[in-house]
Amino acid sequence: MIQRTRQQPCPCGSGRPFSACCAPLLDGDVAAPTAEALMRSRYSAYALAREDYLLATWHASTRPVSLALHEPPRPRWIGLDIRRHEPQGDARAVVEFVARFRVDGRAHVLHETSRFVREGGRWYYVDGNFAP
Repeated sequence: MIQRTRQQPCPCGSGRPFSACCAPLLDGDVAAPTAEALMRSRYSAYALAREDYLLATWHASTRPVSLALHEPPRPRWIGLDIRRHEPQGDARAVVEFVARFRVDGRAHVLHETSRFVREGGRWYYVDGNFAP
């Protein structure tokens, strides 16, 4: 797991300190109030190699057994842009985002439209479609 001080800017790009943004979600202190907040916290979890949080917030119907986040080559996550957050009633939402990362010095872009569901008062990532 990658360490981050609580006063550093949050990896999700909100501009807020990590302690006031994604840290309480990653620590399990609070649940994400929206699918967008869950998406941001999941990006932070990828940036911090928090496989435990990613698996816990992945819907059981599509959750992988593991993510192998610590196996090389390890990406360095460098930016998140939320393009769209579209609630679809109280229990479903779509979040479109662009995440930027580097692997072995080479830049990559991940553009995904993700689906989320809310069950038992908690949001979960279900799956996503990648843009070409």
